[in-house]
Amino acid sequence: MLRIVFAVVWLLLSVWLLIWVGEGLFGVDQRHSILPFSGEDTLGAPILIGVAWGLLLTFGGMFLGFSGRKRPRGELQIGVGTIVEISRTGLTVNDVPQYDLYIRVTPATGDDFIGQLRMLVDASDFAALQVGNPMPVRYSLTDQDTVEVADLSEPAVRDALMQWRIDRGLIDPRQVRARTTGTQVPASVLEVRPTGRRKEGQSELALRVLMAPEGAATWEADTTVFVYPQAIPHLQVGAPVWAFYRREDPQTVAITIEKEAGR
Repeated sequence: MLRIVFAVVWLLLSVWLLIWVGEGLFGVDQRHSILPFSGEDTLGAPILIGVAWGLLLTFGGMFLGFSGRKRPRGELQIGVGTIVEISRTGLTVNDVPQYDLYIRVTPATGDDFIGQLRMLVDASDFAALQVGNPMPVRYSLTDQDTVEVADLSEPAVRDALMQWRIDRGLIDPRQVRARTTGTQVPASVLEVRPTGRRKEGQSELALRVLMAPEGAATWEADTTVFVYPQAIPHLQVGAPVWAFYRREDPQTVAITIEKEAGR
């Protein structure tokens, strides 16, 4: 219903602007225009209506469906893209700026391509959108101009992001089974030391953590983790983290900052 209302309003504004432009082209005295909101103020009303028309067109993808045919979920592939460029569009909504993100997507088959994603980004979220950072996306093999942000709450999306990290060596091969099929428990950082290794813009840290499963004895374990620079403050001595381990191998531990749903 809301989409229909916005569509009707946008069409009425479009007709108003077309008639106003037509009157101007044919020399009609617009002080005596057939249009509402005209009269002595021959410029103020068109400016306001033009601004409203432009805003509705800008957000047409959200309200009017003007962004094109909405593809069924089954037509979209899940993958991980890498941010290659970020630029401001100049539009701000409620003090939140809009950005164009250009994302390099590597399909399971075929060549890489660059897709564009336009979105509003709050200042608190901007740190996660740096050039080189991965981003879970949905994309179409037949329409590569535009990509969508994938929902990390979906298991298939989390699996795709996990596989991306494994493929690039951002998870130690010895930790893969713990990270993918292990039990997630709370832990805390006892020691932290940079190893000096870097991959995909991430730095490797060597950690000693205290594993603290609920209702069971605690133990210490050594592990490593690759993280972006902005995440390093969350891995200082005393910081709470989440750890994965398998019961038959409690010393092989994989670390994450956030608890994963369903664990």
